[in-house]
Amino acid sequence: MLPARKIMAAGFATLVFVCGSGVALAANKPSKPMPEVSDELLEQGRAIYFRRCSFCHGLLGDGEGPAAKYLDPRPRDFTLGTFKFRTTQSGELPTNEDLFRTVSRGLPGTAMQSFDSDLIKNGLSEDERWSVIAYIKTFAPEFDDPDLDPVKTGKVLSLPANRAPHNAETIARGKIVFEKAKCWSCHGKLGRGDGNKEFRKDDWGFPIRIRNVTHPWKIKAGSEVEDIYMRFTSGISGTPMPSFIKTLNEEDRWNLANYIKSLQHTLSSHQALKAMPVDGALPENPRDAAWDTAEPMDIRLAGQVIATPRWQNPSIEMVTVRALFNDEDIAFRLTWDDPFKDVTHDEAKEFEPVEIAKVGAFNSYVEANGMVSRALETFRDSIALQFPVKPPQGTKKPHFYRGSSSDQVHLWVWKADLDAVGKRGSEEGNARGWKQPIKPQSEDGQQITGKAEWDQGRWTVVMKRPLKTDDKNDVQFKKGVFTPMSVNAWDGSNGEHGLIMSLSTWQYVILEAPTPINVYVYAILAFLIAGGLGIWLMRKVENEVESVEPDV
Repeated sequence: MLPARKIMAAGFATLVFVCGSGVALAANKPSKPMPEVSDELLEQGRAIYFRRCSFCHGLLGDGEGPAAKYLDPRPRDFTLGTFKFRTTQSGELPTNEDLFRTVSRGLPGTAMQSFDSDLIKNGLSEDERWSVIAYIKTFAPEFDDPDLDPVKTGKVLSLPANRAPHNAETIARGKIVFEKAKCWSCHGKLGRGDGNKEFRKDDWGFPIRIRNVTHPWKIKAGSEVEDIYMRFTSGISGTPMPSFIKTLNEEDRWNLANYIKSLQHTLSSHQALKAMPVDGALPENPRDAAWDTAEPMDIRLAGQVIATPRWQNPSIEMVTVRALFNDEDIAFRLTWDDPFKDVTHDEAKEFEPVEIAKVGAFNSYVEANGMVSRALETFRDSIALQFPVKPPQGTKKPHFYRGSSSDQVHLWVWKADLDAVGKRGSEEGNARGWKQPIKPQSEDGQQITGKAEWDQGRWTVVMKRPLKTDDKNDVQFKKGVFTPMSVNAWDGSNGEHGLIMSLSTWQYVILEAPTPINVYVYAILAFLIAGGLGIWLMRKVENEVESVEPDV
C-alpha cells in the first residue's frame, strides 16, 4: 500500500493536469433514466465514492476530504443540499440528469474531472455513474422530501423552443441587455471579471473571483449558448450570481447569452511565435498600431507544482505574446487578463517554504486559503520571459523550470510595483535551477526598455532589448533560428510571489528571415531546366516513333 503522502502527491498531479488541460464535454444526457434505488445500487455507489470521490468531497460528503483545503474552489459539501449547476429554478434541488451531467463532463476550471468512460480511460460507465449519484443523494436529506422534488413540483426549467440565432443582430441586442442589466458591475465592461473592486465570498465563506467570461475553458457548467442561457435563468446557488428569470424575458436572456458567447477568446494553436521585421524604431508603447502587424500566440500556463512550494490554484492561465524586430533590437508585447491592478509588494508577508519543505510531498502544497495572503495591496503583479543562455543542440534544452546548475537560463522580469513608481520595471537576471533565487545582472548589463499599462482587467507589457549583446549570460537572437521561450507569471492579489506562480513549458520564437534572392534564382533555373528537359524528351520520343512507322 502506498504511503499517504505519495497518494496525495499522485492525486494532486492528476488534479493539476485536469485543471490545466481542460475537460472535454461529455454527452449531456444519459441513455436511460436513473435506475430504481436499491441496496445493491447504493452499495456499488458507496464503493465507487470512497475510492474516487472521498479524496476531495470527504467520507461524509461534507466537502472536507484530504485535498479540500488545497483546492479553489472548494469541493461541494453535499450535506447542505446546495448545488450550483442545475436546470431548475433558483434555490431548488437539481434533477438526476443535472447531477449526471456534472459527474459525466466535470467542471472546467476546477479539480472536478470528467468521469465519463468515453472521455477518459479510467472513467466510469453510465451505470457506475448512476450508482455513485444515488449514493451522493443520501448525504442530503432534502432529496428524500417529495415536496422538494423539482420534477414533481414543476420547478424544472427548459430551453426556449424558438431560440434566437447566434448572429450579429442578436449579439448587438445582447450587448444592450448586458449594459442595462448592469452585468458589467461584476463581470466588467469587457467581460474580464474586473467590475467588482473587491473579493466576494460564497455562502460557505470562501473568497471567490468573478468569472472572466472571455475564457471559455473557465466557464464551469459549459461555454455554449445553451449553457450560458441556463445560468442566467437558474442562477448559481451559493454565489452572488442571481437568477434573471423575473427581470429579463426569454428573448433578452437568449440575446445576452449570444453576446457572452461572442466575447469568448479563441486560442491560437501554434507553438512558434513569429517575430515580424519592422523598418525603423521598434514601438515601446503597448498601444502602438505596429503591434497589430505581429501575429499573436497564446501561451497556456499552469500552477508551479514541480517543487516546494507547490501551487495548484494559479490565476494567470494564458499570456498572449507578439514580437517585432529590426536590424538592432527585438521587442515582445505580453498581454494577460488580471481583474486587479496590484502595484504594491509587502516583503514581510512573503511565504517561507521551509515550513513545508521538511515534511515532504504530503504537505508540500500551499493551501488555497490561510497559508499565503490572497488579498489586494499585498503582492505585486509580475511577468517574466525565460530563454536558454546556450543555443540548444538538437532537442536538448534546459529544464523549463529555471534551468539547472549546468544549463542556466536568462530571464527578463517585469515588476508592477517598480514600474508604478517610475523605476525600471524590467530587470535581466539568470538562474541555475529553482533552488536558488534569480541572480540580477549588473547595473550596466541591464538593457531592457519598454512600457506597461493596465486597462479594464488586462495588463500589457512591452520589453525591448538588442538582438545581440556582449554578455555571455544573455540570450542572443539570430534570424531564421528557433529560440526556446517560456513564461512565468504572478498575480499579486492571488497570493503569488516567489515560486508560488504559474509557468509554461518551452515554446519557440523565430525571427522571420527574408528569403535570399538566390533561392528565387535557383527556383527559376530549376523550372527552366526541368521544362527544357521535358521538351527534349518529348521531341526525342516523337523522332523515334517517326523512324519506326512503315511507309504507306
